[in-house]
Amino acid sequence: MIVHLIIACEIMFWVFIAAGLAARYLLRRKTLGAALLICAPLVDVVLLVATALDLRGGGEANFTHGLAAAYIGFSVAFGHSLISWADARFAYRFAGGPAPVAPPKYGSARALREWREFGKAAIAWAIACGLLGAAIFLVDDPARTGALDGWISKLTVVLAIWGAIALSYTVFPKREKVTARG
Repeated sequence: MIVHLIIACEIMFWVFIAAGLAARYLLRRKTLGAALLICAPLVDVVLLVATALDLRGGGEANFTHGLAAAYIGFSVAFGHSLISWADARFAYRFAGGPAPVAPPKYGSARALREWREFGKAAIAWAIACGLLGAAIFLVDDPARTGALDGWISKLTVVLAIWGAIALSYTVFPKREKVTARG
């Protein structure tokens, strides 16, 4: 059941974003657009409540409960930047806005961007692990929450890899290729 709810929440997240941007730029109704965009993170609240109720009702934690925590962490940490990304492209395409700025590809600007993204990943990790830890504490039955411990380990490995990638752009900055003129 939870996996279906995660899929539905992901779909609804993007439906609210698309509807909010359409209302803002196509219908020129900024208040309606803002209200619809605010609904996007509320989808996470629905998922959080459903997951908590499932566990409190005696459900055994499994892969999908961990996935729900990871999804909520990602959505909270990266949601604003995803909405901003979509907003810039929608404004450019439908409202005559400026062309979206491409992220930096080289040098210290690229390294700084990678560290900013790592910071968001660290926030997502903290939220997801906090939710997983809270579920483990509240259920208080290791036999029912063993799968959640595994998620904390997996998310920590992902965060470590993300940090190593960010560090690599600092230590070994990517440089623009110089073409020889003949």
